[in-house]
Amino acid sequence: MKTVSLREITPENWEAIHKLAVRDDQKNFVASNLYSLAESKIFPNHVPLAIYAGEQPVGFLMYTYVDERKEWWIFRLMIAAGEQHQGYGRAAMQQTIARMRALPGCDRIFISFEPENAPAEQLYRSLGFLPNDEIWGDEVVFRLDPPEDVEALPK
Repeated sequence: MKTVSLREITPENWEAIHKLAVRDDQKNFVASNLYSLAESKIFPNHVPLAIYAGEQPVGFLMYTYVDERKEWWIFRLMIAAGEQHQGYGRAAMQQTIARMRALPGCDRIFISFEPENAPAEQLYRSLGFLPNDEIWGDEVVFRLDPPEDVEALPK
């Protein structure tokens, strides 16, 4: 597994994070990081994080608690075009799941994605997410149920 760290977005790194982008053919799958950062300022429950490999920013993710639904969600996951297929997304998701599981009341975690985004579906299924038989907007919803054994939490 790749070693990554999740870091707060700061005045020192926000420009590098907002400049990260996916490939052109993936732009319909995820909002830009700049849009997500703006969204996080409007919705205080949103937690934006930079994904770093060493000292190099390689991606972005954001999780949140959705008050209306009383649910925890991973809202964004993006790995920059030149950094994909190196395990950074998996490692970041594992850390995020562990971080979220430590929050009070966070037992089930939801995520949604465009139905034609097969790599996202493959990643989320491999991490234990299952279809929730729901469409939110134009996206399919998957959920990660609580582990039956605390030792089964992603490391």
